[in-house]
Amino acid sequence: MKAVIQKYWDILSYLFFGGLTTVVDFLVFWPCFNLLHWSATVSNLVAWICAVAFAYLTNKPFVFKSHDWSGKVVIPELTKFVACRIGSFVIQTLCLLVTVDLLHWDGNWMKIITSVLVIIINYVGSKLLVFTKK
Repeated sequence: MKAVIQKYWDILSYLFFGGLTTVVDFLVFWPCFNLLHWSATVSNLVAWICAVAFAYLTNKPFVFKSHDWSGKVVIPELTKFVACRIGSFVIQTLCLLVTVDLLHWDGNWMKIITSVLVIIINYVGSKLLVFTKK
């Protein structure tokens, strides 16, 4: 069992911390959208900022085992991390804009559905572009 966990550590830990990041995302999105009655796109932006900050602080050390916090490592790493996240943010926000703000579909369900796509995109981007093994 230990060998399986070690072999799939990146994926298992990403699913765990990605799940927590998704919780942060939803805990910010839902009150903005449902209680403050902000549009889905504005609610998504605020939630995205909080989730990206949480994701970087957890993914860096725990998922991708990047422990160098010096500026020469953090600045390019964080820049690539945020750039990847911007890509998935744009995709999700466009989906929410069309389906919720324009077509008036249920915003809560569309946020859940589009989040699955975002999790996949973010994992691939982080693995291939941000936290690359030297």
